[in-house]
Amino acid sequence: MTIRRILIANRGEIAVRIIRTCQALGIETVLTVSEADRESLGAELATRAVCIGPGRPADSYLRVETIVQAALGTGCDAIHPGYGFLSERAALAQLCEDEGVIFIGPTAAQIEAVGDKLRARAEAIAADVPVVPGGPVENPEHARRLAEEVGAPLLVKAVGGGGGRGMKLVEDLADLPATLDMASAEAGAAFGDARVYLERYVAQGRHVEVQLLGDGSGKVIHLGERDCSVQRRYQKLIEETPAPNLPAHIRAQMHEAAVRFAARLNYRGAGTVEFLYDVQREAFYFLEMNARIQVEHPVTEMVTGVDLVAQQIAIAQGDGLTLSQDDIRIDGAAVECRINAEDPAREFMPSPGRVTNVLWPAGEGVRVDTHIVDGAMIPPFYDSMVAKIIAHGPDRVTAITRLGKALKDTRIEGVATNLAFQAELLDDPDFVAGGIDTGWLGRRLARAEA
Repeated sequence: MTIRRILIANRGEIAVRIIRTCQALGIETVLTVSEADRESLGAELATRAVCIGPGRPADSYLRVETIVQAALGTGCDAIHPGYGFLSERAALAQLCEDEGVIFIGPTAAQIEAVGDKLRARAEAIAADVPVVPGGPVENPEHARRLAEEVGAPLLVKAVGGGGGRGMKLVEDLADLPATLDMASAEAGAAFGDARVYLERYVAQGRHVEVQLLGDGSGKVIHLGERDCSVQRRYQKLIEETPAPNLPAHIRAQMHEAAVRFAARLNYRGAGTVEFLYDVQREAFYFLEMNARIQVEHPVTEMVTGVDLVAQQIAIAQGDGLTLSQDDIRIDGAAVECRINAEDPAREFMPSPGRVTNVLWPAGEGVRVDTHIVDGAMIPPFYDSMVAKIIAHGPDRVTAITRLGKALKDTRIEGVATNLAFQAELLDDPDFVAGGIDTGWLGRRLARAEA
């Protein structure tokens, strides 16, 4: 069926981003807003806004039944969950199916398959996709044998964890029993799942992910990869495509492995397979699959010319894949900086408040995805990201140069931001050279504090 009205179950820049594509496609939009977001840019741009509760996410954006009822009550054909919040909650996809509302994303079963770390790992092995040496912990004796096999250093990871949460490093195997007990107890408290598993710790690892589109019947294409190795405490700050200084054979193998993994699941919609690239061993390993649109999707759009949100909608309404692998061409390079309302001088403390004045950059190859305008409020309840500034160029050097100028042309007053910090990172010789690992920024910050 043709989708005519979409409920957007999200907020901030991604809500605005989805609205823009819907406007281009002639699709009406209903935006769910909390009381804190009533006056947001998204609420102004949407065909209609519906308040679903107080500012706290648990009372608004995380309420599955409330969101589906809002869609039904406003005559929406479909729900787009964006990223974060309920985007990877199988319960939302299932309730949509039960109520006859199209969920713009994968099936509930697919979300469950990739959401459980151990199950996703098993699916990767079955699809002949390399995984980090290690495995699930059955009991203390089994853990000891597995640890000796893998060798130190290793990571104890919570099955229900993500985004760097629920991980502990073991540098001496003598510390393993105590670390296992602690990790299991913390995992049970934080995620409601005490299961843990062991993995080899990769000292020099790069985060490289492959963007996919699947039709739900086994046909999957990739749109290249992104390097997201500039991270602070596992939170991405700068993303780019193509991944710099990645051996050509590794790049090709990653693309093929990601497609194999998703095809095995008959994956539907947009998704991303994340890999850890071991620089020393020149080997890559499956990390996880994100069953949603990613924050960093614009860099892929810039080099391919493909509107990923439009593709999500087309697949969801039954059009299948309108693109073949041969249609995908990578043109030049693109780099993105996440602009956060936080103060790098105060250990990146969030800086909610009112933006008194803002000036966004323009220029050749520059794109800004944001929900912030003069007078906009940044509530204290949500992620601190206020914008993504992206630059595209015929090559990486040009893209970085354009992005650096764009950052310098940006003005955000009223709240503290990481604008100047991001500009410094772009100018750093290590970043300019390309191919840094995920520990690079942490080491850089530690040196600055010393």
